[in-house]
Amino acid sequence: MSSGCCDKNSKKQKLNHHYQESLDVNGGSGSASTAPIGNSLIKITSPEMGFFCFDTLYSYLNSLAPPKNPNFTNEPFPLFVTWEIGKDKKLRGCIGTFNSISLHSGLREYAITSAIKDSRFRPISNDELNKLHVTVSILVHFEDGKDYCDWEIGIHGIRIEFYNERGMRRSATYLPKVPEEQGWDKIQTIDSLLRKGGFRGPVTAEIRRSLKLTRYQSETVSVSYQDYMNYLQTVQC
Repeated sequence: MSSGCCDKNSKKQKLNHHYQESLDVNGGSGSASTAPIGNSLIKITSPEMGFFCFDTLYSYLNSLAPPKNPNFTNEPFPLFVTWEIGKDKKLRGCIGTFNSISLHSGLREYAITSAIKDSRFRPISNDELNKLHVTVSILVHFEDGKDYCDWEIGIHGIRIEFYNERGMRRSATYLPKVPEEQGWDKIQTIDSLLRKGGFRGPVTAEIRRSLKLTRYQSETVSVSYQDYMNYLQTVQC
């Protein structure tokens, strides 16, 4: 991997030091969305979180020292890291946690875990880096649903808990953007989640009524590899 005046040695030094620089997150690269919480808005994410994920993955793939702690908040939140590839942003890995975890260690962990341990995909390789996009999702505003339909497409992510046909307790989740992107209605989303969670029997109305649903909202920030390169050039200058 190279970028302009950045060779491997200078990149290693930058990995260890550039997060000590101040960053104007309001004017940074990438795109962010803010989750509505009640009648107000919160703002947790920043493009720097995506840059940190790229730095962390690059360091891991090249056996370099991990980047130092960044400047953004280290408050604990549930989070997911999603890697996509190419112009069509094909999913390449997505793993996270519903447990609240400090953002510095959480993003450091899940930037790598989602890239190399998502069992649906082969591990991301170094030669794919320049085609990647990363999205950090901070999960907020968790509420128990009254039933499997008590959520809104495009607003809520959902997590379901259920017993499969063997009586084993299972769970599965979709982030808020998934049903809308797939063009699913609520029934299609629930049925897909049951399959994702390993339910192999017939999906009936009774099965849907028996599951437990938790809805939540998500604040996200997405950055591309090019955003990351532009940021590194800015820091170097």
